[in-house]
Amino acid sequence: MDRSQQNTHAKLVARDIHRLTPSPTEANCFSVGGISWVSRVETVGTIVSRDMAEKFLKFNVDDGTGCVTCIMWLNQLTSPYFNRFSSSTILMHSRVARRQARNIRIGAVARIRGRVGLYRGVMQITVTNVVMERDPNAEILHWLECVRLSRSCYRIQS
Repeated sequence: MDRSQQNTHAKLVARDIHRLTPSPTEANCFSVGGISWVSRVETVGTIVSRDMAEKFLKFNVDDGTGCVTCIMWLNQLTSPYFNRFSSSTILMHSRVARRQARNIRIGAVARIRGRVGLYRGVMQITVTNVVMERDPNAEILHWLECVRLSRSCYRIQS
């Protein structure tokens, strides 16, 4: 299988994210259409729910083909995962995550990038980047790009 897409953000709609198949040998690696492997995705949609907790923000993005659950971690200052980074890097990550979390509002259209994974049997995105879209055509342009890429690159069957 083609691993050239594994470390890039594959542009997918929610329907295709939910159709990803886990790799039997590699953690956090998923098959797209049985041809390519991905671990990171990008999607665009409307934020339809938002649940803020102390350590994370959980929200759902609906792009018209389905909803994808997204998790944005906000515990950079207390998580042992970040101990390997310098304190200035941890502080920067924390500030960026909190600023992005404040901008996430129900009804807004957002471009979400992150690592795809299974949690309790359901696909979700662990968010690394959120951009609030101002262009009213952003969602349909993303759809068109996904269709083009699914045919030419990912070889996803409709």
